[in-house]
Amino acid sequence: MDTKKLGFETKMVHAGIPHDPYGSAVTPVYQTSTFAFDSAQNGADRFAGRADGFIYTRIGNPTIRALEQNVAELENGFDGVATASGMGAVTVCYMALLSQGAHLVSTGSVYGPSRTLVEQQFSRFGVEYSYIDTSDLGAVRAAIRPNTKMVYVESPSNPAMLVTDIRAVSELAHARGALVVVDNTFASPCLQKPLDLGADVVLHSVTKFINGHADVVGGLIVARDPAVYKKLRAMMIVLGVNMDPHQAFLVSRGVKTLSLRVERAQQNAMRVARWLEAHPKVAWVRYVGLESHPQHELVKRQMSGFGSMISFELKGGYEAGRNLMDNVKLATLAVSLGGVETLIEHPASMTHAGMSQADRLEGGITDGLVRYSVGIENVEDLIADLEQAIAKV
Repeated sequence: MDTKKLGFETKMVHAGIPHDPYGSAVTPVYQTSTFAFDSAQNGADRFAGRADGFIYTRIGNPTIRALEQNVAELENGFDGVATASGMGAVTVCYMALLSQGAHLVSTGSVYGPSRTLVEQQFSRFGVEYSYIDTSDLGAVRAAIRPNTKMVYVESPSNPAMLVTDIRAVSELAHARGALVVVDNTFASPCLQKPLDLGADVVLHSVTKFINGHADVVGGLIVARDPAVYKKLRAMMIVLGVNMDPHQAFLVSRGVKTLSLRVERAQQNAMRVARWLEAHPKVAWVRYVGLESHPQHELVKRQMSGFGSMISFELKGGYEAGRNLMDNVKLATLAVSLGGVETLIEHPASMTHAGMSQADRLEGGITDGLVRYSVGIENVEDLIADLEQAIAKV
């Protein structure tokens, strides 16, 4: 069955699923390190690419392959590459598409380890970088140099909730010969399709919304162009950052309910965001669904929904936020996001602690910022939990 023309919800369930000779309704876990050849010639043909078939799980595996093809269809891309973690996906992109002397332009408030990897590691090998507010097209235009090879965008960004015009940035980058890579983790393919907007590569920490159950770490990259895809797959194989078959099985199970979870969570998020915005002890709220968000109109053009990520700050800054996090009873004080459960954390001392305070502030990450990942619980319970916690601040 050709699933490419089917609706998103149907693709979630059916895309990428291979025929199973035993009639399994779901792709089985092929928990094997190696695969047998039919003959010596068959083995040689598989290695040479003349024959289909699997060789070794680091190179490919039926369970992993089903997930890669599923998410690639959800993103309207050519094909996908699964990795052991979200940072594995980021590393593969950097390694495959950057080289000595290359220049990277990236979102200033990007996920902390994505930035730290470049500043502390890739810089040792001659990669140059500029971290800017990519929601400002003038800043993007000014940052691109003759040696710029990649514009790496996170939109909405983590945790500043800045939104970048992916179509406009792609046009700017392509005019100067640079590729555009978009971290689509916060939106998921359910709400945003960067490849349709002109990006060359989209990546996810599938740990978050795509898996959605806080029980798997993983990453996935989807490329629009076959030549770029081949570079990414070859790099994943040689780095050995492949996903495990059981990981892939769990993520495949999670992706089948992606739109249902996202729909419920973003309904909750809108209610919570409006409640926070009206609270006298709240200094500000950043949620892309609020009319007060500076890029709200862009969000309505670029995304099909507002998601479930909220950043806010209480009056009283860091200490007030710390007291809030110590007093919530329903929300879990933990990093990560995008699961069925609501999570709360403090980026300045947790996910973005590797950045200097100056870099955090430049990216819109204040010391008092609290990140709130809204889950699928009863929204009245979530609001009551926040209410009782804020009352103790």
